[in-house]
Amino acid sequence: MATYLITGIAGFIGSALARAVLAQGDQVRGVDNLSTGKRSNLAEIQHRIDFREADLLDLEPVRVACQGADYVLHQAAIPSVPRSVADPLTSNRANLDATVNVLMAAREAKVKRVVYAASSSAYGETPTLPKYEAMPPDPISPYAVAKLASEYYMVSFYRCYGLETVCLRYFNIFGPRQDPASPYSGVLAKFITQMLKGEPPIIFGDGTQSRDFTYVDNAVAANLLACTAPAGQVAGRVFNVATGVRTDLNETFRLLKQLTGYTGNVRYEAERAGDVKHSLADLSRAARHLGYKPMVNFEEGLRRTIAWYKSEVGTSLPR
Repeated sequence: MATYLITGIAGFIGSALARAVLAQGDQVRGVDNLSTGKRSNLAEIQHRIDFREADLLDLEPVRVACQGADYVLHQAAIPSVPRSVADPLTSNRANLDATVNVLMAAREAKVKRVVYAASSSAYGETPTLPKYEAMPPDPISPYAVAKLASEYYMVSFYRCYGLETVCLRYFNIFGPRQDPASPYSGVLAKFITQMLKGEPPIIFGDGTQSRDFTYVDNAVAANLLACTAPAGQVAGRVFNVATGVRTDLNETFRLLKQLTGYTGNVRYEAERAGDVKHSLADLSRAARHLGYKPMVNFEEGLRRTIAWYKSEVGTSLPR
């Protein structure tokens, strides 16, 4: 039985990982400062995990948490481009300094492997589609810079110290328990809850911007594969995690109208600084070395997500 330490465990991805690790019969330890995560995300599994409320910027509790862990799934972050533009210092501390602390503690504790939640924002506005891991990064927001710098730290700790690390570049992860009330949440959490309530969703820009929206179960599967894949194929490397299909926001709105029964319109507002126009992943490296392939497509992911959120807002789906 292995022990998995999950940072950011009270977030929607971290809590999904916790459930998956428990389901495969392993032990879960989690760290979260609850700045964006919520205890309610862990409510029904709280008694089965070792949860520690702590900030990753405080090195000592991170060291203690890493002791005896086999794998570290580093999910903790402030995942917000707009926030990083408004407050780059706080974003840097949460997304970069905290990562260095995790690496230091993991190295000292001799964990087997650290899997890092990297970001497709590292690609920036490079015109090439799909995005592949060997292309030069071009981050345009402080958030993207911090996430990319954390990737470099991951790779350097493998090369310098032999600590096995794997970076997974997430493309627009969505799913149950993503907090729609948070200003840092993804667009789909906001769209779904607004439309279920009969409120108009907001698109920043003209809606032609496209995303490789990825249901959370796909990210969970990638993390678990990254823990056990042969070191010679994955250690010190970066992999895209996505579906390999992009959908623009106007199309997304039309699909959500069908799935939620919303009858209103969408509101358009000015584009936000730091947002990229298009994202689409090349998954060939992840398929070859991780054995990864997306199991849940965009529409099915939306159906599952809506089915969860509708109970949260007290609204039934149309028949």
